[in-house]
Amino acid sequence: MMTRRPRRNRQSEVIRNMVEETTLGLNDFIFPLFIIEGQNQKIEVASMPGISRFSVDTLLEEVNSCVELGIKAFAPFPSIPEQLKDTNANESFNPDGLFPRAIREIKKNFPDVVLMTDVAMDPYSSDGHDGIVRNGEILNDETLEVLGKMALTQAQAGADIVGPSDMMDGRVAHIRKVLDENGYHKVGIMSYTAKYASAFYGPFRDALDSAPKMGDKKTYQMNPANSREALLEAELDTAEGADYLMVKPALAYLDIIKMLRDNSNLPIAAYNVSGEYAMVKAAAEKGWLDGEKAMLESLLSIKRSGADIILSYFAKEFAQYLKK
Repeated sequence: MMTRRPRRNRQSEVIRNMVEETTLGLNDFIFPLFIIEGQNQKIEVASMPGISRFSVDTLLEEVNSCVELGIKAFAPFPSIPEQLKDTNANESFNPDGLFPRAIREIKKNFPDVVLMTDVAMDPYSSDGHDGIVRNGEILNDETLEVLGKMALTQAQAGADIVGPSDMMDGRVAHIRKVLDENGYHKVGIMSYTAKYASAFYGPFRDALDSAPKMGDKKTYQMNPANSREALLEAELDTAEGADYLMVKPALAYLDIIKMLRDNSNLPIAAYNVSGEYAMVKAAAEKGWLDGEKAMLESLLSIKRSGADIILSYFAKEFAQYLKK
């Protein structure tokens, strides 16, 4: 005779809800947004159905619609005109540039939202890399100076959290030092701790026109074959003053999210990246799977693996789902 029947805890919706181990809520999400120059611009990203690039005026309308749905945290990314790019990414710390202007406008109109900003050279670099390129080599320490200036400019504009996504060694310590020396002790650092050299970034690079002009990013982004290395990166980022640790991408690296969760007391973030979003959308458009159910299952798996925070292009769609 069977004494243990796990199905007893599945027999009704009320019971299933009572014993549910993992739950998703809007407080778990940061919604990435793409910003472009111009006025009255809203241009859909072809490889990311439902996601658009916004000029600052229409961006405010988008933020407002998200706030009304209950989304409170955003991660804006700028698409910089090619003529403003150079090898040293000087536009990245121009206080009157597109990105600082957008940050100021969002915070002026929505002072209670949280803005997590991107600190990396690639949107501003004529080389399309996250660091300064000399003779085909990515220069680590020279890049830190640019990253520090960029992070300070973003903090001055109103960023609540800066997100170094460059994977240069020592960048968290350098950014923390620059922020603290200038009085921005309250600005947090969400480090892209384990950012892998992934094939899932393609649609994002389309949206920002930020693909490398030569070579690849394998000398600074992590090898997808490695997991223990993520612990080393987490140890360094924690010692250097990171307030959050991030894994990017999410779905192909659920084991890394779990590993960092099990080995750190810091909040763990995971970036459900553009390629992961695009795959679900493309398959749903073909009728090969139920897009809404696939979205929910994917997001739930990220939370279940240990992520406290999820950056996802599904955030607004998830909020709309909750409203139904």
